[in-house]
Amino acid sequence: MLREAEVALAQGRGWGRFPESWGIGAKLLSLAQEYGGLKSSQAKRIKDLERENSRLKKAVADLTLDKLICERR
Repeated sequence: MLREAEVALAQGRGWGRFPESWGIGAKLLSLAQEYGGLKSSQAKRIKDLERENSRLKKAVADLTLDKLICERR
C-alpha cells in the first residue's frame, strides 16, 4: 500500500484518498508520510535518537534550573 501511495505521489496525486480506501486512520497516515521512504532499521534508529534527544533536553533543563537556583543563593 505504501509503495502504491509513493507512486501516486510521484505522479502528482495527493495522499487524500488513501486513508479511506485502505481503512487506516490519520495517525497511521502521518507515520507513513514521515517514515515511508525509510527501511525499518532506519526508522527505528530515528525513533531511538528522538527518545535520546528528549532525555538530553530534559537533563539540560534540569541542570539549567539547578544553576539558576545556585546563582540566587
